[in-house]
Amino acid sequence: MTLLFSFASGLVFGIGLIVAGMADPSKVLGFLDLAGLWDPSLALVMAGAITVGLGGFTLARSRTRSVLGLPIRLPPARGLDRRLILGSVLFGIGWGLSGVCPGPALVLMGTGSAKAWLFGTAMVAGMGLFELLER
Repeated sequence: MTLLFSFASGLVFGIGLIVAGMADPSKVLGFLDLAGLWDPSLALVMAGAITVGLGGFTLARSRTRSVLGLPIRLPPARGLDRRLILGSVLFGIGWGLSGVCPGPALVLMGTGSAKAWLFGTAMVAGMGLFELLER
């Protein structure tokens, strides 16, 4: 049952990314281009996602188990530190250069996009480098 719900959630998420335009790098770059022809439509997508996320986290805080009976493990609240800020900056640079972030990259990889495969490879290499540096 867990696998079925995981698949369904991923499918809905992927379709949502496509419908919202988040899987279109040119639309994302248009949103990030504040000095040019700025496209504010993705701000509405983000506001909707934040609203849904806040509702979900609020509900999850009052529960110890998910609907499927699995334990709910929320991340502990932590302050800003150098690692979080540096990671956010690196994420933002990668997003700004490519117009792709991890979720849409997976959707685009499914379409055979060479740019998405390059991004995905770089992302996995970055995660591997992080693991090496952490040791």
